[in-house]
Amino acid sequence: MKLIIQIPCFNEAQSLPQTVADLPEHVPGIDCIETLVIDDGSTDDTVAVARRLGIDHVVQHRQNMGLARAFQTGLDTALRLGADIIVNTDADNQYPGHYIPELVAPVLAGTADIVIANRQIDNIEHFSPFKKLLQKLGSWTVRTVSGTDVPDAVSGFRAYSRDTALRLNILTNFSYTLDTIIQAGKQGLIIQSIPVETNGPIRPSRLQRSMGHFIKAQAGTIVRLYAFYEPLRTFTYIALPFILSGLVLWGRFFYAYINKTSNEFIQSVTIGTGLLLVGLFIFLFGVQADITSKHRQMTQETLYRLKKLELAQKELSADSADLS
Repeated sequence: MKLIIQIPCFNEAQSLPQTVADLPEHVPGIDCIETLVIDDGSTDDTVAVARRLGIDHVVQHRQNMGLARAFQTGLDTALRLGADIIVNTDADNQYPGHYIPELVAPVLAGTADIVIANRQIDNIEHFSPFKKLLQKLGSWTVRTVSGTDVPDAVSGFRAYSRDTALRLNILTNFSYTLDTIIQAGKQGLIIQSIPVETNGPIRPSRLQRSMGHFIKAQAGTIVRLYAFYEPLRTFTYIALPFILSGLVLWGRFFYAYINKTSNEFIQSVTIGTGLLLVGLFIFLFGVQADITSKHRQMTQETLYRLKKLELAQKELSADSADLS
Protein backbone atom coordinates (compact mmCIF):
# COMPACT_ATOMS: atom_id res chain seq x y z
CA MET A 1 0.00 0.00 0.00
CA LYS A 2 1.58 3.23 -1.21
CA LEU A 3 0.86 6.67 0.26
CA ILE A 4 1.91 9.86 -1.51
CA ILE A 5 1.77 13.13 0.43
CA GLN A 6 1.41 16.00 -2.00
CA ILE A 7 2.27 19.61 -1.12
CA PRO A 8 1.26 22.39 -3.56
CA CYS A 9 3.74 25.26 -3.23
CA PHE A 10 4.05 28.84 -4.37
CA ASN A 11 7.07 30.68 -2.92
CA GLU A 12 7.26 28.42 0.14
CA ALA A 13 11.05 28.22 0.57
CA GLN A 14 10.80 29.54 4.13
CA SER A 15 7.91 27.39 5.38
CA LEU A 16 8.52 24.14 3.51
CA PRO A 17 11.27 22.76 5.81
CA GLN A 18 9.00 22.96 8.85
CA THR A 19 6.12 21.35 6.96
CA VAL A 20 8.26 18.46 5.71
CA ALA A 21 9.85 17.89 9.11
CA ASP A 22 6.38 17.40 10.60
CA LEU A 23 5.41 14.61 8.19
CA PRO A 24 5.28 11.06 9.61
CA GLU A 25 7.87 8.49 8.58
CA HIS A 26 5.58 5.55 9.32
CA VAL A 27 1.80 5.13 8.97
CA PRO A 28 0.00 1.94 10.11
CA GLY A 29 -1.18 -0.08 7.12
CA ILE A 30 1.10 1.77 4.69
CA ASP A 31 4.12 0.01 3.17
CA CYS A 32 5.62 2.98 1.34
CA ILE A 33 5.42 6.73 1.94
CA GLU A 34 6.60 9.20 -0.69
CA THR A 35 6.44 12.98 -0.86
CA LEU A 36 5.50 15.13 -3.84
CA VAL A 37 5.94 18.89 -4.18
CA ILE A 38 4.03 20.74 -6.89
CA ASP A 39 5.81 24.03 -7.55
CA ASP A 40 3.29 26.48 -8.97
CA GLY A 41 5.69 28.85 -10.70
CA SER A 42 7.59 29.96 -7.59
CA THR A 43 10.06 32.81 -7.95
CA ASP A 44 12.05 31.91 -4.82
CA ASP A 45 14.13 28.80 -4.00
CA THR A 46 11.18 26.49 -3.33
CA VAL A 47 12.35 23.83 -5.79
CA ALA A 48 15.95 23.88 -4.53
CA VAL A 49 14.76 23.67 -0.92
CA ALA A 50 12.44 20.77 -1.76
CA ARG A 51 15.26 18.81 -3.36
CA ARG A 52 17.61 19.60 -0.48
CA LEU A 53 15.01 18.28 1.95
CA GLY A 54 14.90 14.97 0.08
CA ILE A 55 11.43 15.31 -1.43
CA ASP A 56 10.91 12.21 -3.55
CA HIS A 57 9.19 13.92 -6.49
CA VAL A 58 9.10 17.55 -7.64
CA VAL A 59 6.96 18.78 -10.54
CA GLN A 60 6.93 22.37 -11.77
CA HIS A 61 4.54 24.74 -13.49
CA ARG A 62 6.33 27.22 -15.71
CA GLN A 63 4.09 29.97 -14.39
CA ASN A 64 1.69 30.44 -11.53
CA MET A 65 -1.57 28.69 -12.45
CA GLY A 66 -3.35 28.81 -9.11
CA LEU A 67 -3.97 26.39 -6.26
CA ALA A 68 -6.66 24.40 -8.06
CA ARG A 69 -4.39 23.59 -11.01
CA ALA A 70 -1.50 22.73 -8.72
CA PHE A 71 -3.78 20.33 -6.83
CA GLN A 72 -4.92 18.65 -10.06
CA THR A 73 -1.31 18.32 -11.24
CA GLY A 74 -0.54 16.67 -7.92
CA LEU A 75 -3.35 14.15 -8.25
CA ASP A 76 -2.39 13.25 -11.81
CA THR A 77 1.27 12.86 -10.88
CA ALA A 78 0.55 10.82 -7.76
CA LEU A 79 -1.64 8.45 -9.77
CA ARG A 80 1.11 7.97 -12.37
CA LEU A 81 3.51 7.21 -9.52
CA GLY A 82 1.25 4.40 -8.33
CA ALA A 83 -0.33 5.98 -5.25
CA ASP A 84 -3.02 3.96 -3.51
CA ILE A 85 -3.85 6.85 -1.18
CA ILE A 86 -3.10 10.54 -1.70
CA VAL A 87 -2.89 13.03 1.16
CA ASN A 88 -2.96 16.73 0.34
CA THR A 89 -1.55 19.22 2.84
CA ASP A 90 -0.57 22.89 2.76
CA ALA A 91 3.02 24.07 2.58
CA ASP A 92 2.52 26.71 5.29
CA ASN A 93 2.46 24.04 8.04
CA GLN A 94 -1.11 24.92 8.98
CA TYR A 95 -1.92 21.24 9.40
CA PRO A 96 0.13 19.09 11.84
CA GLY A 97 1.52 16.07 10.02
CA HIS A 98 0.92 13.71 12.95
CA TYR A 99 -2.77 13.62 12.00
CA ILE A 100 -2.01 11.85 8.71
CA PRO A 101 -2.41 8.29 10.15
CA GLU A 102 -5.89 9.24 11.41
CA LEU A 103 -6.67 10.85 8.07
CA VAL A 104 -5.85 7.77 5.99
CA ALA A 105 -7.31 5.18 8.39
CA PRO A 106 -10.92 5.33 7.07
CA VAL A 107 -9.65 5.09 3.48
CA LEU A 108 -7.53 2.07 4.41
CA ALA A 109 -10.54 0.49 6.12
CA GLY A 110 -12.67 1.08 3.03
CA THR A 111 -15.26 3.11 4.96
CA ALA A 112 -14.55 6.41 3.17
CA ASP A 113 -13.48 7.64 -0.25
CA ILE A 114 -12.40 11.04 1.03
CA VAL A 115 -11.45 12.09 4.55
CA ILE A 116 -11.36 15.82 5.35
CA ALA A 117 -9.75 17.38 8.41
CA ASN A 118 -12.20 19.46 10.42
CA ARG A 119 -10.29 22.44 11.79
CA GLN A 120 -13.04 23.13 14.36
CA ILE A 121 -13.40 26.75 13.31
CA ASP A 122 -14.58 27.97 16.73
CA ASN A 123 -11.25 26.93 18.25
CA ILE A 124 -9.03 28.87 15.82
CA GLU A 125 -7.97 31.93 17.81
CA HIS A 126 -6.58 34.01 14.93
CA PHE A 127 -9.88 33.83 13.01
CA SER A 128 -12.11 36.85 13.58
CA PRO A 129 -15.78 36.25 14.54
CA PHE A 130 -16.80 37.49 11.07
CA LYS A 131 -14.44 35.06 9.33
CA LYS A 132 -15.70 32.20 11.48
CA LEU A 133 -19.27 33.11 10.54
CA LEU A 134 -18.39 33.17 6.84
CA GLN A 135 -16.59 29.82 7.07
CA LYS A 136 -19.62 28.23 8.72
CA LEU A 137 -22.01 29.79 6.21
CA GLY A 138 -19.85 28.61 3.32
CA SER A 139 -19.65 25.07 4.70
CA TRP A 140 -23.43 24.99 5.22
CA THR A 141 -23.98 26.14 1.63
CA VAL A 142 -21.63 23.45 0.28
CA ARG A 143 -23.35 20.79 2.39
CA THR A 144 -26.72 21.88 1.01
CA VAL A 145 -25.56 21.98 -2.61
CA SER A 146 -23.54 18.74 -2.49
CA GLY A 147 -25.83 16.68 -0.26
CA THR A 148 -22.92 15.84 2.03
CA ASP A 149 -22.24 16.38 5.73
CA VAL A 150 -18.84 18.11 5.70
CA PRO A 151 -18.35 20.44 8.71
CA ASP A 152 -15.30 22.25 7.28
CA ALA A 153 -15.60 22.53 3.50
CA VAL A 154 -12.61 24.86 3.04
CA SER A 155 -10.08 22.61 4.77
CA GLY A 156 -7.35 21.48 2.38
CA PHE A 157 -5.97 18.71 4.61
CA ARG A 158 -7.46 15.60 3.02
CA ALA A 159 -6.95 11.96 2.09
CA TYR A 160 -8.22 10.51 -1.19
CA SER A 161 -8.47 6.92 -2.31
CA ARG A 162 -6.93 6.03 -5.67
CA ASP A 163 -10.32 5.42 -7.26
CA THR A 164 -11.62 8.76 -6.02
CA ALA A 165 -8.61 10.62 -7.42
CA LEU A 166 -9.30 9.02 -10.79
CA ARG A 167 -12.85 10.37 -10.74
CA LEU A 168 -12.04 13.98 -9.82
CA ASN A 169 -11.60 16.66 -12.49
CA ILE A 170 -11.10 20.17 -11.15
CA LEU A 171 -13.35 22.64 -12.96
CA THR A 172 -12.37 25.92 -11.26
CA ASN A 173 -9.19 27.97 -11.11
CA PHE A 174 -9.58 29.44 -7.63
CA SER A 175 -9.55 26.49 -5.22
CA TYR A 176 -10.18 22.77 -5.32
CA THR A 177 -11.75 22.47 -1.86
CA LEU A 178 -15.37 23.21 -2.75
CA ASP A 179 -15.11 21.71 -6.22
CA THR A 180 -14.05 18.28 -4.98
CA ILE A 181 -16.76 18.11 -2.30
CA ILE A 182 -19.55 19.01 -4.73
CA GLN A 183 -18.22 16.54 -7.31
CA ALA A 184 -17.94 13.82 -4.69
CA GLY A 185 -21.45 14.46 -3.41
CA LYS A 186 -22.95 14.35 -6.90
CA GLN A 187 -21.09 11.11 -7.67
CA GLY A 188 -22.22 9.42 -4.46
CA LEU A 189 -18.74 9.14 -2.93
CA ILE A 190 -18.43 8.69 0.83
CA ILE A 191 -16.87 11.60 2.73
CA GLN A 192 -15.84 11.48 6.39
CA SER A 193 -14.26 14.09 8.65
CA ILE A 194 -11.87 13.92 11.60
CA PRO A 195 -11.29 16.74 14.11
CA VAL A 196 -7.83 18.33 14.09
CA GLU A 197 -6.10 21.26 15.70
CA THR A 198 -4.12 23.63 13.51
CA ASN A 199 -0.79 25.38 13.92
CA GLY A 200 -0.65 29.15 14.12
CA PRO A 201 -0.18 31.19 10.93
CA ILE A 202 3.38 31.88 9.78
CA ARG A 203 2.35 34.16 6.90
CA PRO A 204 -0.82 35.83 5.55
CA SER A 205 -3.05 33.69 3.34
CA ARG A 206 -2.22 34.04 -0.35
CA LEU A 207 -5.54 32.59 -1.41
CA GLN A 208 -7.52 35.16 0.55
CA ARG A 209 -6.22 38.50 -0.73
CA SER A 210 -9.14 40.27 0.94
CA MET A 211 -12.40 39.25 2.55
CA GLY A 212 -14.37 40.66 -0.39
CA HIS A 213 -12.26 38.76 -2.92
CA PHE A 214 -12.62 35.53 -0.92
CA ILE A 215 -16.41 35.82 -0.64
CA LYS A 216 -16.81 36.67 -4.33
CA ALA A 217 -14.56 33.80 -5.46
CA GLN A 218 -16.14 31.19 -3.19
CA ALA A 219 -19.72 32.27 -3.97
CA GLY A 220 -18.98 32.27 -7.68
CA THR A 221 -17.48 28.79 -7.44
CA ILE A 222 -20.53 27.40 -5.61
CA VAL A 223 -23.01 28.96 -8.06
CA ARG A 224 -21.11 27.76 -11.13
CA LEU A 225 -20.71 24.24 -9.82
CA TYR A 226 -24.36 24.00 -8.77
CA ALA A 227 -25.44 25.17 -12.22
CA PHE A 228 -22.97 22.73 -13.76
CA TYR A 229 -24.38 19.72 -11.93
CA GLU A 230 -28.03 20.83 -11.60
CA PRO A 231 -28.72 22.88 -14.76
CA LEU A 232 -32.43 22.09 -15.05
CA ARG A 233 -33.13 23.03 -11.45
CA THR A 234 -30.98 26.17 -11.75
CA PHE A 235 -32.73 27.46 -14.87
CA THR A 236 -36.12 26.53 -13.44
CA TYR A 237 -35.42 28.77 -10.46
CA ILE A 238 -34.51 31.60 -12.86
CA ALA A 239 -37.58 31.00 -15.06
CA LEU A 240 -40.13 30.82 -12.23
CA PRO A 241 -40.32 34.58 -11.47
CA PHE A 242 -41.02 35.32 -15.14
CA ILE A 243 -43.63 32.55 -15.46
CA LEU A 244 -45.40 33.46 -12.21
CA SER A 245 -45.43 37.17 -13.08
CA GLY A 246 -46.85 36.36 -16.51
CA LEU A 247 -49.56 34.16 -14.99
CA VAL A 248 -50.49 36.89 -12.51
CA LEU A 249 -50.91 39.41 -15.33
CA TRP A 250 -52.97 36.96 -17.39
CA GLY A 251 -55.05 36.23 -14.30
CA ARG A 252 -55.61 39.95 -13.90
CA PHE A 253 -56.84 40.14 -17.50
CA PHE A 254 -59.21 37.16 -17.16
CA TYR A 255 -60.64 38.62 -13.97
CA ALA A 256 -61.26 41.87 -15.83
CA TYR A 257 -62.75 39.95 -18.78
CA ILE A 258 -65.23 38.20 -16.52
CA ASN A 259 -66.21 41.57 -15.09
CA LYS A 260 -66.54 43.12 -18.60
CA THR A 261 -63.64 45.53 -18.05
CA SER A 262 -60.95 43.68 -20.00
CA ASN A 263 -60.28 46.59 -22.35
CA GLU A 264 -58.71 48.47 -19.47
CA PHE A 265 -56.18 45.68 -18.91
CA ILE A 266 -55.17 44.78 -22.46
CA GLN A 267 -51.57 45.73 -21.59
CA SER A 268 -51.57 42.89 -19.06
CA VAL A 269 -51.96 40.42 -21.94
CA THR A 270 -49.02 41.92 -23.82
CA ILE A 271 -46.66 42.09 -20.86
CA GLY A 272 -47.85 38.78 -19.42
CA THR A 273 -47.31 36.98 -22.73
CA GLY A 274 -43.81 38.43 -22.99
CA LEU A 275 -42.94 37.30 -19.46
CA LEU A 276 -44.34 33.80 -20.09
CA LEU A 277 -42.31 33.47 -23.29
CA VAL A 278 -39.12 34.61 -21.54
CA GLY A 279 -39.73 32.11 -18.72
CA LEU A 280 -40.48 29.35 -21.24
CA PHE A 281 -37.30 30.03 -23.20
CA ILE A 282 -35.21 30.00 -20.00
CA PHE A 283 -36.80 26.71 -18.93
CA LEU A 284 -36.18 25.15 -22.37
CA PHE A 285 -32.59 26.33 -22.17
CA GLY A 286 -32.38 24.48 -18.85
CA VAL A 287 -33.77 21.33 -20.46
CA GLN A 288 -31.10 21.53 -23.17
CA ALA A 289 -28.41 22.18 -20.54
CA ASP A 290 -29.64 19.16 -18.56
CA ILE A 291 -29.33 16.94 -21.65
CA THR A 292 -25.81 18.27 -22.18
CA SER A 293 -25.06 17.58 -18.51
CA LYS A 294 -26.07 13.94 -18.92
CA HIS A 295 -23.73 13.64 -21.90
CA ARG A 296 -20.97 15.21 -19.81
CA GLN A 297 -21.54 12.66 -17.05
CA MET A 298 -21.17 9.88 -19.60
CA THR A 299 -17.96 11.54 -20.83
CA GLN A 300 -16.65 11.75 -17.26
CA GLU A 301 -17.34 8.06 -16.72
CA THR A 302 -15.55 7.24 -19.99
CA LEU A 303 -12.59 9.40 -18.93
CA TYR A 304 -12.48 7.62 -15.56
CA ARG A 305 -12.40 4.22 -17.26
CA LEU A 306 -9.69 5.35 -19.69
CA LYS A 307 -7.54 6.69 -16.83
CA LYS A 308 -8.00 3.45 -14.93
CA LEU A 309 -7.11 1.37 -17.96
CA GLU A 310 -4.05 3.50 -18.74
CA LEU A 311 -2.70 3.18 -15.20
CA ALA A 312 -3.37 -0.57 -15.19
CA GLN A 313 -1.43 -0.96 -18.43
CA LYS A 314 1.50 1.03 -17.02
CA GLU A 315 1.58 -1.12 -13.89
CA LEU A 316 1.43 -4.28 -16.01
CA SER A 317 4.33 -3.03 -18.15
CA ALA A 318 6.33 -2.18 -15.03
CA ASP A 319 5.71 -5.65 -13.56
CA SER A 320 6.75 -7.28 -16.84
CA ALA A 321 9.95 -5.22 -16.89
CA ASP A 322 10.76 -6.29 -13.32
CA LEU A 323 10.25 -9.97 -14.17
CA SER A 324 12.51 -9.74 -17.19
